[in-house]
Amino acid sequence: MSKIFGFTLTESEDFFPGAAIYPNPKDANLFLSLGRHVDVYYPLRKRSRVSAPFVPSGEILKKKETSIEVLPDECLFEIFRRLPDRETRSLCACVSKRWLMLLSSISGNEFCSTSENLKPKTVSTGIEADNQPESDGYLSRNLEGKKATDVRLAAIAVGNASCGGLGKLSIRGSNHGSEVTNLGLKAVSHGCPSLKAISLWNLFSIGDEGLIEIAKGCHLLEKLDLCECPGISNKALLELAKNCPNLTDITMESCANIGNESLQALGQYCSNLKSISVKDCPLIGDQGISSLLSSTSYTLNKVKLQGLNVTDVSLAVIGHYGKAVTDLMLTGLTNVTERGFWVMGNGHGLQKLRSFTLTSCHGVTDVGLQSIGKGCPNLRKFCLRKCSFLSDNGMVSFAQAAASIENLQLEECHRITQLGLFGTLLNCGAKLKILSLVNCLGIKDLSLNLPSLPPCKSLQSISICNCPGFGNASLTLLGKLCPKLQHVNLTGLNGITDSGLLPMLKNCEAGLVKVNLSGCVNLTDKVISSLAELHGWTLELLNLGGCSKVSDASLVAVAENCQLLNDLDMSKCRITDFGIAALARANQFNLQILSVFGCPALTDKSLPALARLGDSLLGLNLQQCNSVSTRSVELLLAQLHRCDILY
Repeated sequence: MSKIFGFTLTESEDFFPGAAIYPNPKDANLFLSLGRHVDVYYPLRKRSRVSAPFVPSGEILKKKETSIEVLPDECLFEIFRRLPDRETRSLCACVSKRWLMLLSSISGNEFCSTSENLKPKTVSTGIEADNQPESDGYLSRNLEGKKATDVRLAAIAVGNASCGGLGKLSIRGSNHGSEVTNLGLKAVSHGCPSLKAISLWNLFSIGDEGLIEIAKGCHLLEKLDLCECPGISNKALLELAKNCPNLTDITMESCANIGNESLQALGQYCSNLKSISVKDCPLIGDQGISSLLSSTSYTLNKVKLQGLNVTDVSLAVIGHYGKAVTDLMLTGLTNVTERGFWVMGNGHGLQKLRSFTLTSCHGVTDVGLQSIGKGCPNLRKFCLRKCSFLSDNGMVSFAQAAASIENLQLEECHRITQLGLFGTLLNCGAKLKILSLVNCLGIKDLSLNLPSLPPCKSLQSISICNCPGFGNASLTLLGKLCPKLQHVNLTGLNGITDSGLLPMLKNCEAGLVKVNLSGCVNLTDKVISSLAELHGWTLELLNLGGCSKVSDASLVAVAENCQLLNDLDMSKCRITDFGIAALARANQFNLQILSVFGCPALTDKSLPALARLGDSLLGLNLQQCNSVSTRSVELLLAQLHRCDILY
C-alpha cells in the first residue's frame, strides 16, 4: 500500500499547480470519490489516477447530494408544465409520491404546448396539452374499499391521459371509511377532462369542494351517481348543473344534505336530462320534484322515486308534465293517497309511459289502479309489489282499461284471489304475453264453473311462485285458458300433483321451452316422463330441483326425448349413477349446464359418464354429493377443460 501512495507527481501531472494538497496522504482513513459530483471545484487538467481523495486530519468529508428534490414545488411545477408529452409526465410521476401529487395538481390548460416548452410562462392561453384534442375517454376504472385512495386517483389522473383518457370512474368506500378526499377528486378534475360518468359510494370524507372541482374540470360529464355522501350539498349540485350541460343521468341515494334546490338547478340548466333517480333523501319533497318535472317535461324519460317525503302533489305533477316519461318507478311513498294516483291517471300526461312499477305504496287502491289503466294507453309492463289494499275488482278493471299491457307482475298482493287472476286473463287485451304471481297468499283453489270462454292465446309465459293455495284445480283451469304457453314457472307449489299438471301439459299446443318445477315435492316420475314425451322436441330448460320423488326414470325419459335440452337441474332428487349413465348414452345430446347438487346416491362410478357429457358441458354442480370423492373430481377437472365444476 505504501508504494501506491508514495508516488511523486510531476509538474505536468499534478492536480493543482503548486505544493501537494495533502501533506501526508497515508493518514487518510476514508476514501471519497473525486469525480464530478464533489462540491469543491478543482480545475482538473487530467483524469485522476486514484479513485479516492484523502481526508485531512482524519476528518470525514460528508458528501452533499445534489438532487432535483431540493427544488421547491414552485420550481418543479414550472419544470413539469414544460414536459413535452403525456408519456413523459407519466414516467416522472413514477419517481416519487411528491412528483405524482404535484403532476396531478396541474390542469390541462396549464401545460405549455410543444412549441412553448422553452419559453417562460406568461399568461395561460387555455390550449390543451400537446395541442391535441381531448381523448375520447373510453377507459373505465373501479376503486373499492382500501384501494380507494387519493394516491391511486392521482395515478389514474396522470397515467390514463396517455392511454386514451378516462371515461368512467367508480369509487366505492368501505363501511370503515375511505381515504379518498377532495384532493383526489381535484386530481381527477385536472387530469381527466374526458370523464363522462362518475359514481361515488360511501364516501364520508368528500364534500362540496371535491365535486365542484369535478364540475369545473369535467365539462363532458353525462352520468352522476351519488350514494351515502353526506358531505355533498346543494352547493355542489348547483355547480355541476351550471358547468355540465351534457348531464343526462342522475342518481342520488341517501344523501342527507341534498334538497329541493338541487333538483331545481338540474331542471333549469340540464336541458338534456333523461333519467333521474332519487332515494332516501329526506330534504327532497314536492317542491323539488315539481320544479324538475315542469322544466324537463319534454326530455325526461325515466323517473325513480323511493322513500321520499312527497305527497299527492308530486304525483299530480308527474301525471301532468310527464309527457316524455317512458319508465316510472315509485317505491315507499307513504304520504301518497288514493287521490294522488287518481289525479296522476287523469292528468293525461303519461301517454308515452311503457313501464310502471309500484312498490309499498299503500295509496294504491282499486280506484287509483283503474285511473292508471285509463290514463296510460301505451303501458306495456306493469309491476305491483306489496300493495295490500288492491283487490280483485281493481285488477279486473285495470285489465279492461289497459288494452296494451304485455307484462303483468304481482308480488305480495294478498287480496288478489283466484277470481282476480282468471278475471284478469279473461278481460285483458290480446297483447298480454307474461303473467307473474309471487307470494300472493290470497290465491286459493275454488270450484269455479266457468262457461265456455275464448282462450287467452297471447299469453306465452306464466310464473306462479310460492303461492301455497294454488293447487290442481287452478292449474287445470289455467291450462284450458292458456294453450300457447311456452315458459312455465311453478316454483314452490306444494299443492300441485301429477293429476293437476298433466292436463295442463296436454293443453299446451305451442310446445314448452322452459319449465321450472323446483320445490314441487309432490310430482313424480310419471308426469316428468309425460313432459319429456309431449314437449321434448322444444324443451331447452328443465328445473326439477327439490322434487324429492323424481328418480332415474325421469332422466331416462329426458335422455330419450329432449335432444334440444341445454340446462338441466336435478338437485336433491333421487337419482343414481344409472340415471347419469342414461344421459351420457343419449344421441345428439347438447347439454351445457347440469346440476346434481345434494344427490347423495351419486358415486365415483358417474365420473366416466360425466366425462362423456363433457364435449358440450360448460357448467357442472357436484356440491354436497358426499359419495363422490375429491380425487375423482380432480381427475374430471383435468379432462373437462371448458367446464366450470363446483364441488
